[in-house]
This record gives sequence, C-alpha cells and structure tokens, in this order.
Amino acid sequence: MENAILSLEGSYSEVEEKSSSANKSSESVDGGKTWKQTPFYCSDGLGPSAGVDFLCSEDEVLYQDERELQDQTLLGYAAFDELKFDGLSPSTQNCQEEITKLGEIVQNGNLDSEYKKGKRSEDLHLASLELLRRFGNGFRHFESGRIVESTYDAPPYTAVESRGFSTEEIMGIAGAKFIQSASQSVDVSSMFDNPFDLSLAGLSHEDAKMVELSEFLLASAEKVSCEQFDSARRLLKHCEECSSDVGNPVERVVYYFSEALRERIEIKSGRVTSNDLKKNQSVHIYDTMKTSKQSFDMDTAMMRPNPAILECQRVMPFCQISHFAGIQAIVENVAEAKRIHIIDLVIRNGAQWAILMQALASRFGCPLELLKITAIGTTSKHLIEDTGRWLKSFAQTMNIPFSFKIVMVSDLLDLKENLLEIDVEEKIAVYSSYLPRKLIAMPNRLDSMMKMIRNINPCIMVVTEVEANHNAPSFVRRFVDLLFYYSAYFDCLDACMERDDPNRMITESMYFGEGIRNSVASEGEERIIRSVKLDVWRAFFARFGMVETDLSSSSLYQAKLIVKKFNFASSFTLDVDGKSLLYGWKGTPLHSLSTWNFT
Repeated sequence: MENAILSLEGSYSEVEEKSSSANKSSESVDGGKTWKQTPFYCSDGLGPSAGVDFLCSEDEVLYQDERELQDQTLLGYAAFDELKFDGLSPSTQNCQEEITKLGEIVQNGNLDSEYKKGKRSEDLHLASLELLRRFGNGFRHFESGRIVESTYDAPPYTAVESRGFSTEEIMGIAGAKFIQSASQSVDVSSMFDNPFDLSLAGLSHEDAKMVELSEFLLASAEKVSCEQFDSARRLLKHCEECSSDVGNPVERVVYYFSEALRERIEIKSGRVTSNDLKKNQSVHIYDTMKTSKQSFDMDTAMMRPNPAILECQRVMPFCQISHFAGIQAIVENVAEAKRIHIIDLVIRNGAQWAILMQALASRFGCPLELLKITAIGTTSKHLIEDTGRWLKSFAQTMNIPFSFKIVMVSDLLDLKENLLEIDVEEKIAVYSSYLPRKLIAMPNRLDSMMKMIRNINPCIMVVTEVEANHNAPSFVRRFVDLLFYYSAYFDCLDACMERDDPNRMITESMYFGEGIRNSVASEGEERIIRSVKLDVWRAFFARFGMVETDLSSSSLYQAKLIVKKFNFASSFTLDVDGKSLLYGWKGTPLHSLSTWNFT
C-alpha cells in the first residue's frame, strides 16, 4: 500500500459543519532521516469533494527522533483504589493541609524546566517558588517523552506577556501566600485589613491584584469545606465584586468558581436542594445583541454542530489531535480488512468518521466491502439519526459501502453484544471519546459495558479522555485540582480568542462554567461531571485483561503536524506517557489519547 498524507490545510470545522466543499492545498514539512515505513493520513477540508494529495513516497515519510517516541516510566502512580470511581461522601478537611499534600509525590524533585529557565525579570519569593514546584508535581506537569518542545518562556499573546505570569502561576503564588497566612492564623477580617504586599516577588500591580483575588478564592473554599458559611460568604462577596466573566483569565476563573462555591453553600446550608438547582439550572447564552438564559444539557449540546464549539476546535488543536491520531491508529489496525465494524460509544457529531472514510478511500489493493458504524445511545436518538444521515451522504460522495446502525438502550446494563449484530468476518474497533461523565459515578454500568467490549474482542479500542483528577472524594483536593485544570484552559482560550468573542463567552459559560458548577457544588449521584487520569484508567482497564498498545510513530506525527498548523503552536505541548499521548497547554496535560486491545 502506498503511503499518503492528506493535506492538513483548510478549515477543520467544515467537516463538523457538514459543508460540501473545501479548498485543497498541501503543507511541506522539513524532514531529516527516514521514519519507519508506516502509512499515515491527515485531513484536508474534509468536504465531500476533498481528495488525497500524495506528498511523499515510502522512502520520504517524515522523521521523528526515536528517542522522543520511547515509552516512559511514570514517576508517580495515582492509586486507583484511592478514587474507586464512587466519589460519594467527601470529607471536610482543612484546605491548607490538602494544598500541601498535593506536592508530596515528589520530595526531592527539581523545579519544572519552565520555572528553572528564569527568563522573567521578577524573582519569585522562596515560599511561592516552593509551592509552584509542589503544585507542578502535584497536578503533574508533563514529565515524560516530549514530542513538541515548548518555548513557554515567550508567550505569544501580548496580554499574557504584560501580566507576567500565567493563571496557573498566579494560583500557585496565591496558594503559597494562603498557606503562610493560614500558618499564622490570619482570620477573615485580617485578610480584608491587610492588602497584598507588592514587594512579594517583585510582582506588578496587576499580578498582585490577581494573586490577592485568588487567595480570597482559596480561603473561601477552605471556609466552605469547614462549613463556616458566614465567613465564606464574606470572602465570596469580595471575589464576586472583583471578578468578571469578561475580564482576564484569573478574573474569569474566580468568577465561575465563586458561583459554584456559593451554590455549594446554598445546598449545604439547606436553603435549596440539589433537585431545586437542577430544575432551575440555567446558563448565560451570549449573542451579538443580548444575554438570555435557557436550560442546558452538556452531553446533548455536544451532539449538535454548535458554532461556539466549532470555533474553539478551529483555534485549538485538542479535538483534531484526538480525531486524526486516533483514526490513524484504527486505520493501521484494519489495514487489510475488507469488512470493518466501528462501535462508537459516544458518537456526538461523527466528524472523525469522515476522516476514516477518506483514509479508507485512499487504500490500494484492498477493496472495502463494507464500513459499518454502530452508535450506542441512551438519549437523543433524533440527534444520532441526524449524524447517521450525514455520514451516509458523506460515504456516498466517497464511494464507500456504508451501513449505520443505532443501538438505543434505556439503561447501559441492558447493552449486550447480541444487539451489535457482529459478523465473524468483520474487523471490530471500539471508539470511546469522553465517555458519558455519569458512568464514573455508576461503576456497575461501566463494568457492564467493559465486559461487553471484552466479549466482542475488538482489534483495537481508542480512548480519548480528560487528563485530570476531578473525582477525589475530598472536596478541597478536588477543588484545587479543578482550579489548576481550568486555569490552564482559560489561559489557552485567552491566547487563542479575543476576550469579547461571543463564542469564547458561550464556551466558558455553558461548558466550562457548568463543569465547574457541577464538580464543586454537587456531591453523590448529582455530581455527574467527573474525570480521572490516565493512570486510573490503566488500572481499571487491567481488570478486564486490556493491554495498552503503542501509538505508532505515524499517529504521533499526526499530532505534531496538527499542532504546527495552529497559532501559538509553541505553547501547545505533546508528551508520550507510557505508550499513550498527553496533550495540553504550556506543560499542563489537559487530554489523553490511548489505544488498547485484549490479551
């Protein structure tokens, strides 16, 4: 089979908007040595008329240093049993202790390279520097095999440069100051009476204001965890007065976390119930003329071609990395198959399958008899049907023999392999992209699904997940993990989109804001938005005899090539973690891509 690269130029959002045409162009990439001869595919505009551009032969496939692709051993293993996928009754613990515990994984480690470089003129206070190191190891910056080296010392967006420190760094400095204040038994009144010392670390006035605001947020979280609600309300009032959903990233992060903490107070104090909040749940919907409110379901919204989400996917590479690198892995595992059966556990808009069709259409010497996609669903059948109709239309334009089947079950416990209509001649692949969040809180249903997958024995299972621990039973530990994760994401949005961009404001309010609200304010079965890290998934999959497989050099190169075509490419980071891929912003992992099969 001849190796081919589909051009990456053009608008990726066109495929998700289901457009009918795209402009084709090729991208040249400087290469040195020859890579292992493995075919890999990229996407053009992915409209129905898009074609394949053969940019290089087998001897010209591009090179990536093998040392950068080696498997890496994890330094810190997140114990699966600590999280247990239940995350029910959280304990109320002192926030100071929990923040300190985050850094206990590494006692003798060096400061992350970004901080060691010392490119900034300001010197961090020793206590703040220590906290940054501990936080850096606690929420685990990338520490494995770097694919794309970041030039993080020179952020490309002037607003970030003028502020001096990233949102994560601001939070780290605030954490150091909070710990210092807590050790000195500083009460709420003293916090109001003693403004932030500008001499600390030579901070600018703007940075000092943001550190102080962040410290008030951390202090309010501690008061909430201890159920000292009157003190928490006083602190939150200050946070709300000084934050904004249209301000800089720190102000936006504080705004949404303050909202979530206030909701938690209302629930814990008995003023409202979780059901009351759920019934009256609303979010801000921004358009060019006004702000309105409407009910919102995140998982349902993700199934529609939402303009705000499409714009974020256009300016940030995360979705494209998971689609292109993940589909590349499937293509390699079904290279000689004539009948291919894809089981999509969460199909959403199905854009990735247009990429697969293009790759299959470019195969030589192995005619495809049938591509069958089975979509699993529990709700919103009409939206899945819409996706199926579009995929059928796209398959026709590519001359791909295609079948689309929907398996609807009211309860995932009812999902059995006989519903999938498996043919013994088919090559089966399973695709899981951000499995429904509620399943982590429903381990019996998650177990049932995994047993079903084991029984059908796919040749490959591709898994994309959020790389974060948002499932810790301890409220304050979960709060800190959430705070740093969203700080990185809000920083990324600030670099890639204007602050008054309505698509950014919708994304932050509807998707990020709802995720923060649910994770902070809710507990038990009401807390449906949960995430665990790749290490936890490894331990979980091992229960079912699943083995992590290497992402090929071609898949890894796909990810690298995608990042290079984006603005601020130097700030997006790709790392090999074990046999999988982590990708994120300025060294903070945000998502993971892994592939699996059964022993």
